[in-house]
Amino acid sequence: MGGGSAKPKRRKAAAAALRYEHRKGPSAAPRKKERGASCLFACLVVLGFTAFLVPTVMMMRAYGRDVWGGLAPAWPGGGYAFAATVGALVPVALGSVIAALIRMNWRESKVRSLGWAAAALPGLAACWGLGIVIGSTTRPKHRRDWDAGCYARGGGCWVHAHYPFVWAVGLVTALAVGALLVALLVRLSKAKADSGEAAAESSSPAAA
Repeated sequence: MGGGSAKPKRRKAAAAALRYEHRKGPSAAPRKKERGASCLFACLVVLGFTAFLVPTVMMMRAYGRDVWGGLAPAWPGGGYAFAATVGALVPVALGSVIAALIRMNWRESKVRSLGWAAAALPGLAACWGLGIVIGSTTRPKHRRDWDAGCYARGGGCWVHAHYPFVWAVGLVTALAVGALLVALLVRLSKAKADSGEAAAESSSPAAA
């Protein structure tokens, strides 16, 4: 009797059934809320910019010529001295606003934050006034618009005709005063840190 018994073939294991879990996609409600919030923020920015720009242009047209046609020539040192004074006041006004706003912390104290916000208002008003004075020296973009009104006393063309380097004087003065303020703040912060370290060193032996 010849051949041995044939070995039974092993059955292949059935492949594991693929299971697909149905995952819900992101809800449309949060997206709508985000879009609504972004639209609201954009509208507020546009309204705020318009509320700032319109009175600025009106004040420039109303008082710009009086400032540069009357006040600047009568300023001690003339128009260039007036431009230097305006340039020196710009970093001072900006610094006062920044110094007040960086102290605001709504999480710690809302009342104190409101106080610092109120303290920043004079600096903001000064920045706005300086912006009006500086903006009054601008000329129309196109030369064809440099008409008689532009060359009238105190107009933008008149200012550049009588004080051709007015922008350079104001800019250099602003940069110089800004650099001095930054150097002063760095020196004061360093002195404060050194005094704190000295106080800590003097109190450590007493505590020991």
